[in-house]
Amino acid sequence: MYRQIVVGYDGSPASRQAVDTAIAIALQNGATLHVLTVARLLQIPDEVETEAIVENSREFHQRLLDELALSIGDAGAPIEYEIAIGHPAEQLIYRADQLDADLIVVGDRGRSKIKRMLLGSVSDRVVRHADRAVMVVR
Repeated sequence: MYRQIVVGYDGSPASRQAVDTAIAIALQNGATLHVLTVARLLQIPDEVETEAIVENSREFHQRLLDELALSIGDAGAPIEYEIAIGHPAEQLIYRADQLDADLIVVGDRGRSKIKRMLLGSVSDRVVRHADRAVMVVR
């Protein structure tokens, strides 16, 4: 039985499928759903520039979450929307650890095996490093 579910959302169709799947699981189990979007930052030496980038990124990701929340409406399950900054896989695992979540749900963009080997993917990293159940939605 799942009580706490963390799902990654980046605005892509694959991540929306992951959210929809996570909502269904949350409803079946009476779980709380935590939708997490993660802003990635480049290494920039100037602190003032970094603060501006962080603020712009937070605004962008807040709009993503606002649009998602509007499209979901009343899902029937408790949903919390959160923004983190860093690498998406690391932040998903970190948040799941904080919540002692039972499940992490991520979408898979369907990259080729070669691209995955060269670039890696969030779903692959979460599967490899999380110490809890992970569902990859395709």
